[in-house]
Amino acid sequence: MARLAGSSKLLRAMNESAALELLLEPGNLTRADLRKLTALSTPTISEVLRRLTEAGLVDVVGHASGRPGPNAEIYAANPDAAYAVAVSVRDVGTSGTPSVVAALCDLTGAVRSRFESRVDFLGADPVAVLAGLVGRLREQAGVEAGLIRHVQLGVPGSYDPRTDTIRLVDVPGFDRPGLRSAIAAELGTEVGVDNDVNLAAVAERRRGAGRDAENFALLWIGQDGLGLAIDINGTLLRGTRGGAGEIGYVPLYSPDSPHRKLDLQDLFGGAAIMELARDNSVAGGTPAEVVAAAAASGAEDFVDTLADRIVVGLAAVTAILDPYLVVLAGPIAQAGGDTLLTAVNHAFRRAAPLESSFAVTTIEDDAVLVGALDAGLAAVRQALITAIRDS
Repeated sequence: MARLAGSSKLLRAMNESAALELLLEPGNLTRADLRKLTALSTPTISEVLRRLTEAGLVDVVGHASGRPGPNAEIYAANPDAAYAVAVSVRDVGTSGTPSVVAALCDLTGAVRSRFESRVDFLGADPVAVLAGLVGRLREQAGVEAGLIRHVQLGVPGSYDPRTDTIRLVDVPGFDRPGLRSAIAAELGTEVGVDNDVNLAAVAERRRGAGRDAENFALLWIGQDGLGLAIDINGTLLRGTRGGAGEIGYVPLYSPDSPHRKLDLQDLFGGAAIMELARDNSVAGGTPAEVVAAAAASGAEDFVDTLADRIVVGLAAVTAILDPYLVVLAGPIAQAGGDTLLTAVNHAFRRAAPLESSFAVTTIEDDAVLVGALDAGLAAVRQALITAIRDS
């Protein structure tokens, strides 16, 4: 962030940021409401509202009646002042789910368009595909290209901002150096890239089980992959190269197979769950279907064994990070629900003399997409505030 010229400019920026944030969240506030909420003087509030209105970020949406004197003007953020786009690119594997889900939201966070799609990235240029997705969202919502101020990508890999490269990603074409910059140049707007599990944690912090936690770790158990996000007081730990949380690669030693390379993915990833299902005669076409069926039918041997395996990863996370809370997320955790959570709690107490609290995610929607929308919208709002501050 650029250095502010002086204390008066700094205070003005802080005041405008505070007022806009209040109008974006509860909205529909009068000058008197803002004065009470911000403890700013009436002249200061009036100046802030003037600048926000002239910038097109705030509108008068009505008048408050039933009070002595003239009716007070009611202000709210202009939802059409700017938009954010979120695109979640999935490593489909064996899950059969749509490979891309995308959404566009306005300045208040209301989703204006959304869709899922299958994309054959083997035969497609990622830049052209993502530009087409954003264009489709704009067309559905009737939004001009210049009003999209940020596009947030969620990817099944680790983004290294130093080299502008997505690492540890299996989606064809997404490991090309400079891909983020190429997409930004094609779209003519800011583009952010983050690991999909990190974005799920953004949603969990804002809307879910992590909302009131001082810090938490989110263990993602997907149909095909594992991941970990680490939230410390609202800040995500990404690591030097963006690879913090790639827990699926943690190696394991197997006395039965000393020469075979094993990792946590081999222990409770999608393929391991399907093998465990065959051993326990649990039916299901995908790992999530298998876990849901086992939880519903009371297949205790399957659930208990899966919980024991998950706890191997949880014990490592807890021993190293000592988080206040661990949130179990992803399709497998959601499919297992409270049944799997109970089994994990019991298995953890048996496995290690460590302490932690566990919860299943409360995000029912696509957590990666929701987190990408939250991250993109936060970037848009910050950019708007910065533009007003520097004007």
